[in-house]
Amino acid sequence: MVIGPVGGVRPLDGDLVRVVDREHLPLGFGLWNERSQISLRLLTSGIEVPGRAFWEGRIDRAVALRREGLGLDEVTNAYRVSHAEGDGLSGLVIDRYDDVLSVEVFSLGMYQRIGPILELAAFRLGTKHFRVHVDERIALAEDFSGRLVTSPKLPPRVTIAEHGVRFRVHFEAAHKTGFFCDQRDNRLALTRFCRDRTVLDLCCYSGGFGLYALVKGKARDVTCVDLDEKAIALARENANANQVRPSFVHADAFGYMRQMAQNGKTFGTVVLDPPKLIPNRLEISAGKRKYFDLNVLAMGLVEPGGMLLTCSCSGLLSAEEFVILLRAAARRAGRAAQILAVTGAAPDHPVALDALEGSYLKAVWLRMGERVTVPRLEDTEGEPEEDSA
Repeated sequence: MVIGPVGGVRPLDGDLVRVVDREHLPLGFGLWNERSQISLRLLTSGIEVPGRAFWEGRIDRAVALRREGLGLDEVTNAYRVSHAEGDGLSGLVIDRYDDVLSVEVFSLGMYQRIGPILELAAFRLGTKHFRVHVDERIALAEDFSGRLVTSPKLPPRVTIAEHGVRFRVHFEAAHKTGFFCDQRDNRLALTRFCRDRTVLDLCCYSGGFGLYALVKGKARDVTCVDLDEKAIALARENANANQVRPSFVHADAFGYMRQMAQNGKTFGTVVLDPPKLIPNRLEISAGKRKYFDLNVLAMGLVEPGGMLLTCSCSGLLSAEEFVILLRAAARRAGRAAQILAVTGAAPDHPVALDALEGSYLKAVWLRMGERVTVPRLEDTEGEPEEDSA
């Protein structure tokens, strides 16, 4: 929809530009990068040029939501401060981890302005350190170096807490900004289904769901599984910080679940929270097949009457499509199931009405029933199709 620059002066990549429609009537202002697939990131509507008051207003509004509106300081010292388009700051994600602002930048324009923005955020939050990270794929897509920027005395790790559950955040080897705050409310909600149950936490990463199950859910036994050896080491460190002893398994989720099925092992509660399996539009079909196969296996490991919390963080898979996929998986697994709820990210990850693509996380709560007759192969409505050669 973007035609490109009009008028005599051609903007530089990263510049703040005025945006007009076909009749040259003003639409607002945005950040320009001709070399990016997202060449224009709209910041504001109207005719007033965004100055310092604009940036102060956006940061003030974002901080007020977390501290005053949601009261997050009362339950945690880790939360999202800026959720990109959801807070009117396209291309900018800021997470607070105790005394550190951990930042992920997705646009050249935001990267060029990150210093003053962090000064505003740090002043309002009282933080002392920062870390600015640009993923290598983003740097290539936006065509800039995107080097890591940190404050001079950035600590290598910090300890955060959610509802009394402690976690270590190691910045050097962390995914994204260092921790997944988006699952905070889902981690707490899971504890309702853990008392005296055996719990399986698949793709556990830092052990979030499994630790909540033990510390707050009073689970009888918890097993945490992840293919990443560093994730298992981090989850073990977090377990020690909370003085609990889950079992840790360094294994691929597919292979582990197949082995448990062969052994006839079941669990009272199963959490399946895989990494993003659909990174781009070219991989939608393959990603849906992986979600389908994972869920067929996971459903088979849940005791009748038990809970399966299954998640997808792929923005290219809608909630409706995910539920249809789960229906097909239940048929293939030969299990009846009830949807108790479909939830998403915690509210410090708001979604703007004019950028619904920001609603990426789906968490479907399934109460698994008795085993039923396995359907014929042709009775698989909603099952992902095989890729054609």
